[in-house]
Amino acid sequence: MRIIAGTLGGRTLLAPNHLPVRPTTDYAKSGLFNILNNRVDFEGLTVLDLFCGAGGITFEFASRGAKEVVAVDRYPDCVRFVQKTAKEFNLTTVRSHKADVFKFLKTPGTAFDIVFADPPFDLTTRPELTDAVLNNNWVKPGGWFILEHPSAEDRLYENSSGETRRYGNCSFTFFQQPH
Repeated sequence: MRIIAGTLGGRTLLAPNHLPVRPTTDYAKSGLFNILNNRVDFEGLTVLDLFCGAGGITFEFASRGAKEVVAVDRYPDCVRFVQKTAKEFNLTTVRSHKADVFKFLKTPGTAFDIVFADPPFDLTTRPELTDAVLNNNWVKPGGWFILEHPSAEDRLYENSSGETRRYGNCSFTFFQQPH
């Protein structure tokens, strides 16, 4: 995994092989951030990265100037890797939490400019995840919830308020919180 752009652009994330992760490909990540470049100003953003894994998306946002990036994963080794890497990169804007995402979303929290979720592709509760994020004040008015999911599920989002973009086997559906 590598960080594509920003102050850490070109740096490589060497995650241990034993981490239970499926990193977002550089192709998909490039597409995602090209879309976001036209929708947000990264400087000063607050971001919540759910199912952060090895932190590829977390570090991409931090590298591009996000003010705060909160990374959540249930696996202790993933959380430790994100913490260790943030320290190595001297990123004081990154915080990571070990928590089950669904339990985390039930706790009171503050709203973010962007909430990104990359759950395991075999997760069957993506609709519940979307509802939990969008209906419980996790996204600021005008902010974005971005869900990464298998492209085979694109049809599930056709009639939603989201906009889906496909990058090979993975897709991103963008939901904008009303103002």
